[in-house]
Amino acid sequence: MLSGRVPDLSAMQLLSAVDRTGSLSAAAQEMGYSQQAASSRMRSLESQLGAELVHRSPTGSQLTQTGRLVAGWAQDVLSAAERMDFGLAALRERRATRMRIAASLTTSAHLVPTWLVELHRQQLRVGAKPTDVELITGNSSKVVDLVRNDKAAIGFIETPELPRDLKCRVIAEDELVLVVAPGHPWARRRGGVSLEQVAKTPLVTREPGSGTRRALELILAKALPDAEIAEPAVELSTEGAVNAAIGGGLAPGVLSRLSVADELALGRLRSVKIRDHDLTRPLAAIWRTGRYPTQGPGRDLVAIAAA
Repeated sequence: MLSGRVPDLSAMQLLSAVDRTGSLSAAAQEMGYSQQAASSRMRSLESQLGAELVHRSPTGSQLTQTGRLVAGWAQDVLSAAERMDFGLAALRERRATRMRIAASLTTSAHLVPTWLVELHRQQLRVGAKPTDVELITGNSSKVVDLVRNDKAAIGFIETPELPRDLKCRVIAEDELVLVVAPGHPWARRRGGVSLEQVAKTPLVTREPGSGTRRALELILAKALPDAEIAEPAVELSTEGAVNAAIGGGLAPGVLSRLSVADELALGRLRSVKIRDHDLTRPLAAIWRTGRYPTQGPGRDLVAIAAA
């Protein structure tokens, strides 16, 4: 019989999130807690265990050595609980299920297929019939609308502006990279270019509503609030068209590293360093209600994406 020292699963999830994200505030955001609620929950956990788990300072909160040790044990328990949850769901869902999801262009092209393969593998492993998944692809704005209007159970988006009326879970961080054609003058600049130069340069961009485009707009607005941002050289609606226009020498562009990895490896595009700035944006799963997606396969797919 377990003693009263063993915390409940939600407390272990919070501790594991602090260990994974590196701070209590980031863990609170991931778990959907307010900063105050997360701090209160962590203090209760420390009181229950009789040990300091988090070192608090004016610059933030990080796990103590004891906290990291307990977080490791907690992750073992959470992994076992997830396997049990998946197995119990499979017992209830022996019949084939159908699920419609929506994903932004970058995630649908480079991440979602791998997640679906893993979902299929996990379902077969526990004897469940694989879920019939319908994938709708569009920009992040379209994905938000589909989930908001109940046209998709789960959405995957790539914009820093997470919708406040939907439930969200940040599943990864994506790097944006400035790319040019091999013959472009910037390709020979070993020292890179400044963010101001990027702002003043007409770029090949995606259409309005694109998460990639919106992420860059927000980065520029925050870093250069008084700068006049150049109008796009051209707006294109597909990843392939944008890559081709940049590679053809029309203008530079800022894209997800995921979407230009092959072109960079083959030498069709060159990456250019932006001095003193790292361009990143969150990738997130969204759904309508509940802390976690209520549909079994949807819940499992989000867990796979965040792993």
